[in-house]
Amino acid sequence: MNEMAKKPIIIDTDPGIDDAVALTLALFSEQYDVKLISTLAGNVSLENTFKNALKLTTFLKKQIKIVKGASRPILNEPISASEIHGETGLDGFNFPMINYDLAIDGLATTRIHETIRESRQPVTLVGIGPLTDYAMFIRQYPEDISKIERFVLMGGAIGRGNYGVLSEFNFAADPEAAKIVFESGVDIYLAPLEVGQKAKVTPDLSNKIKDLGMVGEMLYSLFSHYRGGSLKTGLRIYDALAIAILEKPELFTFDKTYIEIETSGKFTAGASLMDFKNYLGKKPNAKVAIDIDVAMFSEWLLSKLQMINESLR
Repeated sequence: MNEMAKKPIIIDTDPGIDDAVALTLALFSEQYDVKLISTLAGNVSLENTFKNALKLTTFLKKQIKIVKGASRPILNEPISASEIHGETGLDGFNFPMINYDLAIDGLATTRIHETIRESRQPVTLVGIGPLTDYAMFIRQYPEDISKIERFVLMGGAIGRGNYGVLSEFNFAADPEAAKIVFESGVDIYLAPLEVGQKAKVTPDLSNKIKDLGMVGEMLYSLFSHYRGGSLKTGLRIYDALAIAILEKPELFTFDKTYIEIETSGKFTAGASLMDFKNYLGKKPNAKVAIDIDVAMFSEWLLSKLQMINESLR
């Protein structure tokens, strides 16, 4: 597929090791053209997530514009997951010197607006971190909503959380932002916590990835320092699922539902209430991945990384 035929996407991210996998997959997509990467505080601080996006794009030899986004949530104090991803967010691999020519000035919200305005096609917005940047963009540029193809997000939990009792990290980091996105009226495709817990990168798959040249060495080195599981028991690479939804939606079983984001609960802020049985009687605002073909996902992931390795030779 030539560049003109590819569909435009923007990725907002907080790299993070699983974000690094997702970005690697997206930057070599044969179906989608990454027009902009915006980074925000989440897994680690904004300074680190910004540098990490630059590290990856430099390493992967991709000329993608990267802009800094939000340094904190809309209302709450920042949280982080440095205990999972390491102090910098990408501990474990010695990346080459950063190409700062990829960095662009300005606010992420403004750059997202400019990218959408300049696009001849509707743009898909991929969110694999907290949703602060997208929420502020929606508030600042509501006229752009009609030009958004859809949101493809990793976040939320059908049941129990991985940060709070009922809250997944990305939504817990900025519940108000998640609420704004889900009330935007834009089509949303969601990969929740549970499908990420099911579709692990197994020890056997990790070993196969390790042998895939420079990209395999990079990812395996990061995997060795990742605490989202282990190399012995399997790794939860949540954010890669958002890219899988884009490229291989047939891997998933989806269910339409209405999702309400809790913002005021003493113990439940950030919880994603998924009303599968329509108790609330509201129109569905999301398609939620409720299951995944794990074997097909592993096969897809390995084949994608093999292709990337070949293209980097």
